[in-house]
Amino acid sequence: MKRLIAKILLFFITPVLIISCNAVKRLEPNEDLLVKNEIFSDGEKVKDSRIYSRLYQEPNTRILGFPLKLHFYNLARPNIDSILATNYLENEKKNKFLTGLLSRKQFEKYLHSRVEFNKWLKRTGEAPVLVNEEEKQKSENRLKSWYWNNGWFNVEVDSEIIPIEDEEKRAKVEYYVTPKTPYVIDSLKTEISSTALDSLYELNNTESNIKKGKQYNTLDFNEERDRLSQLFRNNGVYNFDQEYISFDADTVDTDHKVNTTLIIKNRRNNEGDSITRTPFKIHNISKVNIFTDYAYSQRNNLLTDSARYEGYTLYSFDEMRYKPEAISDAIFIKPGTIYTDTDRTRTYNRLNALRVFRYPDIQYTPDPSDSTGTDLVTNIFLSPLPKYSLGFDFDVSQSNIQEFGIGFGGSFLIRNIFGGLENLEFSGRGSIASSTDAAASRDENRFFDITEVGADMKLSLPRIFLPFNTEKIIPKYMSPFTSMSLGFSTQRNIGLDKQTFSGILNYNWKPSKKLSNSFDFLNIQYVRNLNPENYFNVYRNSFEELNNIAQDSNFDFNDPNEDPVLEIPDEADEFIDYVISDEFPNTGLTGEDFFNVLDIYERKLRLTENNLIFATNFTYLWNTRESLYDKEFSRFRFKVETAGNLLSALSGVFNYEQNDQGFDKVIGVAYSQYIKTEIDFIKHWDLGSDQIFAARAFGGIAIPYGNSNSIPITKTFFGGGPNDNRAWQAYDLGPGSSGSILEFNEANMKLAFNGEYRFGLIDEFKGALFVDVGNIWNVLDNVNVPEYKFEGIEDLKELAIGSGFGIRYDFNFFVLRFDIGFKTHDPAQPAGKRWFRDYNFSHAVYNVGINYPF
Repeated sequence: MKRLIAKILLFFITPVLIISCNAVKRLEPNEDLLVKNEIFSDGEKVKDSRIYSRLYQEPNTRILGFPLKLHFYNLARPNIDSILATNYLENEKKNKFLTGLLSRKQFEKYLHSRVEFNKWLKRTGEAPVLVNEEEKQKSENRLKSWYWNNGWFNVEVDSEIIPIEDEEKRAKVEYYVTPKTPYVIDSLKTEISSTALDSLYELNNTESNIKKGKQYNTLDFNEERDRLSQLFRNNGVYNFDQEYISFDADTVDTDHKVNTTLIIKNRRNNEGDSITRTPFKIHNISKVNIFTDYAYSQRNNLLTDSARYEGYTLYSFDEMRYKPEAISDAIFIKPGTIYTDTDRTRTYNRLNALRVFRYPDIQYTPDPSDSTGTDLVTNIFLSPLPKYSLGFDFDVSQSNIQEFGIGFGGSFLIRNIFGGLENLEFSGRGSIASSTDAAASRDENRFFDITEVGADMKLSLPRIFLPFNTEKIIPKYMSPFTSMSLGFSTQRNIGLDKQTFSGILNYNWKPSKKLSNSFDFLNIQYVRNLNPENYFNVYRNSFEELNNIAQDSNFDFNDPNEDPVLEIPDEADEFIDYVISDEFPNTGLTGEDFFNVLDIYERKLRLTENNLIFATNFTYLWNTRESLYDKEFSRFRFKVETAGNLLSALSGVFNYEQNDQGFDKVIGVAYSQYIKTEIDFIKHWDLGSDQIFAARAFGGIAIPYGNSNSIPITKTFFGGGPNDNRAWQAYDLGPGSSGSILEFNEANMKLAFNGEYRFGLIDEFKGALFVDVGNIWNVLDNVNVPEYKFEGIEDLKELAIGSGFGIRYDFNFFVLRFDIGFKTHDPAQPAGKRWFRDYNFSHAVYNVGINYPF
C-alpha cells in the first residue's frame, strides 16, 4: 500500500519539480513574478473572492498547484527570428548543408514551421504576470471603488511588494485596507414629477431595495432602478425608461448617514429644436389587430378575410387558415387592459413555442380615435412557416451500454393540421452501435452488434386536452402543451432482441422560466422479446452454474460423457423443470442447489418474459441553467411513476385470466404493477480561471406490488459506465457485494454520488479529476440472495468508490471525453480488503464518452 501511494505521489510530483525550476527563466534581472495577492482589512486577512476579483493583476493560472500555461509560454523563444537567422540563414555552412539535404523550398518551410510553432506556444501558454507598480496602483483604486460602493466612503488602501524568501524573482503583493466607519441609509425622500408614477410608487414602496438602517450599497440602487422600471412598465407606463430615474445622496455633516432622494422627472419630448416635458400617463390597450399571414412582400396588398373573437380582430391576405380561438389563446395582450411588458414577453414566447410562425413582430401605435393620448393600438404581425417540413438528422452517440453509436433519421411535419395550431409529425429512425460488453455479443467479430429501427407519430396541441377547463389550474402563461404519440421499434442487440410498442398521452407546462412539469397521464409500453430461447447463450455465467449443478445431479443428459454439457435451449429448460418438479427428492441435489436453480429460473423468466406496462408518471424539473455556456447552475429533478393500477381496478370487471404464478394477464401478458421514484440533483460551481467543480447526487427505488413481484428490466437500475461510476463497466457493478457475477447486473434500488474537478489545459483540451460513489441493490422484491439485498443503513458500507482522471476536447458543439477510472473501494472484495485492492492501470477502466457525464 505504501509503495503504491509513493508511486502515485512520484507520478504527480516529478513534473512539478522539473517544471518549477524554469518558471522565471525568461525574466529580466529587475523583474519579479507575481505568485500571490493578499488583502488585509483592519489587519485581518480577507477571504471574500468577490474582493480578490477586483484586483487588476492575478497570478498565473495554476493547475494542480503549478502554472502549466506559464511553462508552455516559457518554452517559446522570445527572439526566434534572430535565432533562426543566426543559426541558419547567416551560417553559410549549415545553410548550404540543409538546402542540399532538404531543398530550398523545404528548408524555408522548416524555418516557417519553427516560427509558427513558437507563436503557438505563446498563444497556448500564458505570459508571466509581473509585479508592476502601475498595475498595483490600479488595483488599489479598484479596491477603493469596491469598498466605496459597499458603503465605506472614507476607505483608505495601501499596498506593498514583498519578495518571497528563498525563491528567486518571485514576489507577492499585500494590500492593506482601512475601511473606517460604514455609511447607512437614514432617509429616503421622493421627487416624482408625474402623479401617475408617484401613486404607483407609494402603493409599492414597501418592496423597495433601499431601506432605512441598511448599509449603503450601490447594487441596491441599481436593483431599485430595475424594480421601478419594471413596476411602471407593467402598470401601463408604456414609454418609461430607466434613464428618468436618478438618486441624490447627501452625506454632508450626517455622522455616517446617507439621506437619499429619489428623483423621477417628467417625460422628455423633442419638438423640433426645443425640448418639452410632459407627465407620464397610464396607457390602455384599445384594440388588438392580428395579421395571421403577413409577409413583407405583400404588405401593400388588400386584406381579403377577417374575423372577430373576444375583442380581437384577425386579418388575412388570403383565406383565413387559423381558428380565431386558437390564435387568441396564444395572445396575452387583451383589449381593454393596461399595457404591460409581461404580456408582451409572454406573447412572444408563446407564439415562438408553437412552431407555426416565424418570430412575431408586435407594434404599438397611438389610437387616433382617442383624444386623451392614453390608448394604444396593438398590431401583431405573424409570418407563417411552411405548411409542410421535411427534416433529416444524423448523430454520433455514446451511452453507458454502448461504446459508439451512429444514428440517422427523418421527419415529416405538418403544421396547423386541423386549423387550431396543432402539429402532426411522422418520424423514422435507425441506428447501429457497438455494445460495451463485446464478450456478450452474439458475434464477437462484428464491431456493430446493436441495430435498431423505429417509427413514431406525434400530435402536439397548444393546450391541455381534457373535457373540462384547466385555465384556473394551469393558466395559459405556463405555456401548456398536450402531446399524443404512438411508436414502434425493433432492436437487435446482444442476443435476446425485442420489439417495443408504445402509446403516450402527455401534458407539459412551465410555471416559470426555471421550472417545468411533465405529466404522462398514460404511458403504455408493450415489450416483446423475440429470442427468449437464446437466453443461456447470452447469460453464460448463469448457464455455467446451471450446467455444474446438472453434472452433480441424477439428470440424464442427452449426450452422456465424462463432462456432459446441457444443450441450449431445450435440455437446459428440461433440467430446470426436472429440478423444480415434484421429483426433487430423486435429483440427488442439495437444498442449496435447488434454490440456486430456482433463482436462475426466476431470473430467466423475468428477463425473457414479455412486459405490458400501463404507467402514469409525473416529472418536476428545476433548472437555473439558462444556456449551454452557463458555468454555475443547479438542476433538481424528481420523478414518480406508478404502473398497473388502472388494469388492477378493472380486474373485477373483465375477469382476467391468470398465468402459472397466479398473476392476472391482459392480451396474454401479465401486466406490471409497481411504484418508482427518482431524485437527481446536479450543481456546478465556477471557481474562475476555467475551473469548475461539478457534483451530482442520485437516488432511485422501484417497488413491485399487487400483480408483480419484480420490476420489468426496462425500469430497473444499473451501475457503472462512462456516465455513472467510471471505475466499473456498465452493468458490472453490484448488486450489493455480490461481485457482479452475472453478465448484466441490475436491481430495483440505486444510490450514486459524483464529484468532478474540471480545469483547462491547452487550447481546447480540458482535464478532470473525479470521484464516483454508488451501487445498486435489491429491496422488497423476489430476490432473496443476501449479498444482493439492501437490508439497512449498515449496507451503505457496500457503496463502491471509483476515482480517476480524464482528458477532454471541446469542439464547442460537443465534448469528446476520455476518462480512466480506478477501483478505490470495491464492495465485491472480502471485508477489510476492499480499499485500493486493484488500484493500478492494469485493472483500470477506460471510458470514452461524448459530452460531460453530468
